[in-house]
Amino acid sequence: MKNGTLRPLLGKSVLITGGARRLGRGTALAMAAAGADVAITFRNSAADAQHTVIDLASFGGRAVAIRCDVTDQKSVRAAIKETARELGGLDVLVNNAANYETAEFDKLTVKQWDAIFASNTRGPFLVSQEALKLLRARRGKIINMGSLGGLRPWPTHAHYCSSKAAVHMLTKVMAMALAPEIAVNCVAPGMIDLGEKAAAGFMRKMAKQTPMQRNGTDKEIAAAVMFFATAPHFITGQILAVDGGLGL
Repeated sequence: MKNGTLRPLLGKSVLITGGARRLGRGTALAMAAAGADVAITFRNSAADAQHTVIDLASFGGRAVAIRCDVTDQKSVRAAIKETARELGGLDVLVNNAANYETAEFDKLTVKQWDAIFASNTRGPFLVSQEALKLLRARRGKIINMGSLGGLRPWPTHAHYCSSKAAVHMLTKVMAMALAPEIAVNCVAPGMIDLGEKAAAGFMRKMAKQTPMQRNGTDKEIAAAVMFFATAPHFITGQILAVDGGLGL
């Protein structure tokens, strides 16, 4: 009972796309600390991925980094096969890999629009679809990473906001389509301060606008993902905003 309480994911296998850096890394570390064997995918951040794998392995479980372009079906299929080979199965999939970009609406190009939708919306669809067999075998869970931008309109982020709104709807559709074997939920972060100097001024501004008078942290997003990973299977189709009240 004690191990189950302190390490609720002991014996579970988790795949986190885009898990080498930022929120993906924070989530991966939280799940490894909870006892899970963890696979992360990366596209270009090979060095970051290796550092993250070393940190994940320090918790005592299996850890592996897999190169994958979530926009490409063949790459996704190969990554899922490698995950199964390395971890022996899959209990939790976290669709975290995504891109973020600012663009004035009248200057937004079709190329930019398509690229954001490819990574942010097609990616979670492809990875989830390829992982279905593994997840069904263990009555697993899918956790998508949405955004406050998918719940509230940001005028300089039309393509990003639209792609994340699509992820929110995809979550609900998948929750219905994949029940009762698989539970599907979504975490929608608000303003999360990752300590980047270039964003310091913007983060200070947004903290003042947030009811909780501060921005969020990667640990708080990881805690929300952990909630869904360990929650009763009956909880499905939910979008959890972690935004300090900014979206109210």
